[in-house]
Amino acid sequence: MKDVVSAPLAIERRSGSLVADYIQLAKPRLNLLVVATSAAGYYLGGPPSTDLGLMAQAAAGTALVAGGAAVLNQVYERDTDALMRRTRLRPLPDGRVSPADARRFGLGLTIAGLLLLAARANLLAAALAFVTVFVYLKIYTPMKLLTPASTLVGAVPGALPALIGWTASHGSVGAGGLTLFAIVFLWQIPHFMAIAWLYRDDYRTAGFPMLSVIDPSGVRSGHQAALFAAMLVPITLVASTSAVSFLVILALGLAQFALALRFAMARGDGSARALFVGSITYLPLLWTVMILGKP
Repeated sequence: MKDVVSAPLAIERRSGSLVADYIQLAKPRLNLLVVATSAAGYYLGGPPSTDLGLMAQAAAGTALVAGGAAVLNQVYERDTDALMRRTRLRPLPDGRVSPADARRFGLGLTIAGLLLLAARANLLAAALAFVTVFVYLKIYTPMKLLTPASTLVGAVPGALPALIGWTASHGSVGAGGLTLFAIVFLWQIPHFMAIAWLYRDDYRTAGFPMLSVIDPSGVRSGHQAALFAAMLVPITLVASTSAVSFLVILALGLAQFALALRFAMARGDGSARALFVGSITYLPLLWTVMILGKP
């Protein structure tokens, strides 16, 4: 649910209507990966015969919560968004939607999502969704202006949608749910290090002390990207169910690690962009392998 999972690589444009502005606030396109992660978690945590209707409702609940959190985050960050070239044309900093209206919209989406999860999944999934929003808005978002450690904190709400999906079908956390959480948590760091490097000038202007800002050499960003990409490889292998899935998952992990290592060595926009593209390709491919290999 945080921007680490779905940050764009283009300047956001003005919308053509008020309806489009509200849709833009909810970031449906950018939250697509969050919803896909939750749906994958639901399928992997459920019985061999998955109820697709219930899975869709759980994914919809996650989507509503993610959209609401995105809106409320933009209410909080509207002043810093106005300072960054990439975000200054969002509906709030551009003055097209008032903070009060956006806050009501965000709260409405969040509450609707929590109620849907509670009614059509279970209370545990709804509770995890509430924790996701709380950590995202009350801990991670304020920390972004204070310390680069906010990236690690922000990876927690970013990884919880996988666990929300798992618990929605499984009914409990379990080792499998924790494995999915760990996978998404570790994946986010190289993903975000690439984004933070590409937008380091924007973050510097807005006063965000990202690693790419406080260490302009890029050494620390590169080390973080390579370290977490390396840690991801053995964790994902736990999810393999056959020799074929083991080899495919290993190949995917090594490919992403190679991109992270290249970024760590070159620390240029080209290597950062390659890591970004590789990371958003990696996760759907990993979910596909895991889903196809489900017993």
